[in-house]
Amino acid sequence: MYITLTIKTGEGTVDIRIDSEQKINEALKVLRDSGKLPHGKNPHYFRSYINETLVSAYKTFIEENIFDGDILTAIDK
Repeated sequence: MYITLTIKTGEGTVDIRIDSEQKINEALKVLRDSGKLPHGKNPHYFRSYINETLVSAYKTFIEENIFDGDILTAIDK
């Protein structure tokens, strides 16, 4: 299943449509490699706007209950 969401990092923001079974960190790598996000830090965690939960970049979107319209904001530590 494909979902549409926004990913915010310190380097930029991008709206994407992506397979919900893909790992979040793999999606970030593809976005950086394609020039949609500048190269920079690889966040380990995000905050989900809809669920207001901490999300691991090492799990899939579906495992972290990320669905259409969500906004993931990188947490820099």
